[in-house]
Amino acid sequence: MKRTACIWLLLIIFIAACSANRELQRRQAEDKRNVGEAHLRHGNYTLALRELLSAEKLDPENADIQNDLGFAYMQRDKLDLAIQHFERALDLKPDFPVAKNNLGVTYMKKKEWDAAIAIFKDLSQNLLYATPQNPMVNLGWIYYNKKEFSVSENYYKEAIQLYREGLAKDLTYIQALRGLSLTYMAMGRYKEAVDPLELAVKDAPRAPQLFFDLGEAYTLSREMDKALRAYQKVIELAPDSDLAERAQREAAKLESLRK
Repeated sequence: MKRTACIWLLLIIFIAACSANRELQRRQAEDKRNVGEAHLRHGNYTLALRELLSAEKLDPENADIQNDLGFAYMQRDKLDLAIQHFERALDLKPDFPVAKNNLGVTYMKKKEWDAAIAIFKDLSQNLLYATPQNPMVNLGWIYYNKKEFSVSENYYKEAIQLYREGLAKDLTYIQALRGLSLTYMAMGRYKEAVDPLELAVKDAPRAPQLFFDLGEAYTLSREMDKALRAYQKVIELAPDSDLAERAQREAAKLESLRK
């Protein structure tokens, strides 16, 4: 009996020691994940990967670490590796909308449109998902690239409507306006393309790409003076950029037409 009791006592001590060691590893992994996420926020993806891979060794079943690894690899354009980690995160935590959105974005980057569509449609129909405007804008961009412009238009409009209903304006709002304008231009609806970009530059007055797109929309809708001013704004905002060189060429074309 005494021997059996000793065995049980040793077993209990061993289990307790293992549990304590496991908890210590989890805390160490969390610390490394926090450092890795700080590097991610600052765009230091190599340093982020170093910390996150170390965290993964300590806690391989942590869905947040897997998602962070996927994001770091996505930013480094290691898209297949990113997909592996996002899928692992979803295996560990199926109800993980951030990882699902990141997986969809990665498929977008690979131009695997149909795989991305399935993910973003699922997210956009999830009533508990806090930012339904994001998958809607992504779906708008996907269908724009698939040249299914009427579908693209509908998704962009749905996203913009959420902002009209009280959602705070953010970068996604600007992306929705720009996407809708590009879609209108692709459909030959040039005058309609102007309004979304005029709204966008009011909320993002230092975004040269928006002014370049606005210059194109004005040109296509035959508003040449406004187009020139838009291209000049690009040059003012980003004087040494490739975009400014393109704006200069477009402005020169318009000037030649006026002579």
